[in-house]
Amino acid sequence: MCPVGDQPLVDHALARFDGLTDSLAVNVHNHRALLESHLAGRVHLSIEEPEALGTAGALGQLRDWIDHRPVLVLNADTYCPSSVGLLLDGWDGVRARVLIAGGSAFGPHVGLAGCALPWTEIANLRPEVSGLYQRTLNRAVQEGRLDVVRLPDDAVCIDCGTPAQYLAANLQWSGGESVIGAGAVVDGAVEQSVIWPGAHVRADERLSRAIRAGERLTVLVR
Repeated sequence: MCPVGDQPLVDHALARFDGLTDSLAVNVHNHRALLESHLAGRVHLSIEEPEALGTAGALGQLRDWIDHRPVLVLNADTYCPSSVGLLLDGWDGVRARVLIAGGSAFGPHVGLAGCALPWTEIANLRPEVSGLYQRTLNRAVQEGRLDVVRLPDDAVCIDCGTPAQYLAANLQWSGGESVIGAGAVVDGAVEQSVIWPGAHVRADERLSRAIRAGERLTVLVR
């Protein structure tokens, strides 16, 4: 739900499916009530309780909903405006595919912009804590069943897992200017910062490369 530019990260992720499918599911665990309220009526919600299942476990929990269909998988905390349609160009629907950003080969530390999986890769997954790389993709690599598609060199793909990366995603969206959310009040000065919707920067404050939420919560990126 952290905003990048004009909307939460999860909405940026959902927009990548525009024109491809309306059959969308979102896995929900942390901040469940907030996500349920935001996404109600828009997608199928898969609630992971009592613990988060990891990507492979999440797909295992969705097996009945998937019901023999191929699947496109994205991480909602990655800011990547490119459509996942790149994964479908020339896809035979049989081999697994990954969309990567940078790097010359697929591996656990390469930027992953999405993947396409046939039903045969989903059928044996279970709703238990497990990662997709360890459970499925690495095996597909070892068995020669994985195709790699690369984003264009000028494409944006930022994993927002740290404050620095999250700030970088916002500055990429804005062209380097501060991002001021709807309803935010800036009485002080801000430079290359993200001010969340409804937040307040007091007149005596000067924020540089910072993230401000609410009245007082500030994360400085150094």
